[in-house]
Amino acid sequence: MVNSRSDGWHDVVVLMPEQFNDALEAVLAVREQRTVVLNLSRLTPELAQRAADLVSGGVHALDGQQQRISERVLLLAPAGVAINRISALKPGQS
Repeated sequence: MVNSRSDGWHDVVVLMPEQFNDALEAVLAVREQRTVVLNLSRLTPELAQRAADLVSGGVHALDGQQQRISERVLLLAPAGVAINRISALKPGQS
């Protein structure tokens, strides 16, 4: 079931799993047409990598997108939501 909002807004969910299995919530949120910021910093490096792999596969299977924000933070979006990355300019750059 798609949770669409009638007011035209799009939900963004922030998840910080404390266990490997908690990362599955990110895939379920994407399936419900929500964008997810997934912060894996509470997991060990090994579990964080496994969780990232699991989520990556799940989001790919849903035709969604992902973008790594930092070493342990991922942005996950459902199909139909574009992720555009714009690099910040330093002062004096155009």
